[in-house]
Amino acid sequence: MEDKSQNAEMPTGSLWYNKKTKERKETNMPKIYEIYGTNAHEMTKALMKAADIAECIPRGAAIALKPNLILASRPEKGATTHAGVLSGCIAYLQEAGFTDISIIESSWYGAGTEHSMKTCGYDTVCDQYGVEFYDLKQDEVRQVETPMGPMGIACRALDADYLIDLPVLKGHCQTAMTCALKNLKGCIPDREKRRFHAEGLSDHVAALAATLKPSLVIVDSICGDLNFEEGGNPVQTNRMYLGTDPVQIDAYGCRLMGLTLEDVPYMRLAEEWGAGSSEIAPGDIIRLNEPHAAEEYPQPSGKVRSLTRNVRADSACSVCYASLVRALYIAEGEGIRCKSTIHIGQGYRGKTFAGLGIGQCCRGAERCVQGCPPTASDILQQLK
Repeated sequence: MEDKSQNAEMPTGSLWYNKKTKERKETNMPKIYEIYGTNAHEMTKALMKAADIAECIPRGAAIALKPNLILASRPEKGATTHAGVLSGCIAYLQEAGFTDISIIESSWYGAGTEHSMKTCGYDTVCDQYGVEFYDLKQDEVRQVETPMGPMGIACRALDADYLIDLPVLKGHCQTAMTCALKNLKGCIPDREKRRFHAEGLSDHVAALAATLKPSLVIVDSICGDLNFEEGGNPVQTNRMYLGTDPVQIDAYGCRLMGLTLEDVPYMRLAEEWGAGSSEIAPGDIIRLNEPHAAEEYPQPSGKVRSLTRNVRADSACSVCYASLVRALYIAEGEGIRCKSTIHIGQGYRGKTFAGLGIGQCCRGAERCVQGCPPTASDILQQLK
C-alpha cells in the first residue's frame, strides 16, 4: 500500500505524524478534547469536528480504524468499543470526503473475531456505510524491529496511512489499566500475543507502542469495567475523549481511574522508548460540554452495591459518581474502609452537612473533594 502522507503538507493548528519518517510535528492544537453524553455516534463526530481532524489527514489516505474487540461481549458490559464510536468516526470521515476507510482488529487468543464483531454490531455499521472489516488473524504479518527485538505486526496496521486507535478505558487484571497503548495488541498475530504473556506483557506492550504509533486516539470511556478487561462490572461515566499522543491519552486515563503512571507497568517504558509524552499541562484538556445529572446508576454486580453502601447520591453526574466508585474500589484493595456517609450530587448545592462531600456541588460538606468532576485520585487521597 502506498504511503501518501510523506509529501502531504501539514495544516495549521494540528498535530501531524508522518508514518514514513516517524516524525511528529506539533503546532497549536490542544492535546485532549473531552465530551460527555450518551450518544456515542454523535459524541465521536463532535470530538472529531472540534479537533478539525479532517484537516490533519492527507487527501486520499488509507484510513484504518482499530477498535477494542477483545471477545464476543456487548459494549454495555464494559469490555468492547461501542459500535456508535465506529459509525460516528466513519460518518465524519465520509462527510469530509474520505473513502478509503476500513476496520481492522483481532480478538484475543482463542476468541473468534467474526463472532465478536457481529455480537458488537460492527457488521451493521459495515453494511450501512459500505466499509470493509478485516480480521487481522487472517492478515499477512511483517517482522519489524522494536526495542524488544523483532516483532510480527499485521501489514494492514503497518501500511495504513492514518491509523485511528479506538480503545475502551477500563481496568486490567495484570496491568491495572488498558487503553490506547495496550489496544494496539490486537494488531499482532496470536503467536505474538502468546509470546507477550510468556516473556513479559508490559515490556512488549511498550515496545509495540513505540513501533506502531496511531495518528489519532478516540477513547470510549462510556461504561468501561472498573478492574477487568473482559467486562462484567461496567460503571457509567458517559465520557469520551480524543487526542493524538497515545501516552498522554493513557496518562489521562490513569488520572481518571485513580492510578499513577507507576501503577501501570508499561507507561514509563513506552514514554522512554518514544511512544509519546505523559505530560498534561493545565491547558491541554478542552472540555466540549459539562456532565449532566444521571437519573440512575448501573448496578451491574453486588461489588458496586457493596462499595457504595454509605453513599448518598442526589442528582449526581454519572462521571462524578464513577470517579467515586473507582476510588472506593482502590481504597478497599488497600484495606481502607470509609464508614462515614459520603454525599454526592447537585441536590446538595447550597447545603451544609457533616461527612464527606464529592465535587463542587458538595462544597458545603464538613470535608469536600473539590473538582467538577473530581478525579478518582483526588477522592482516594481524601479517603486515605
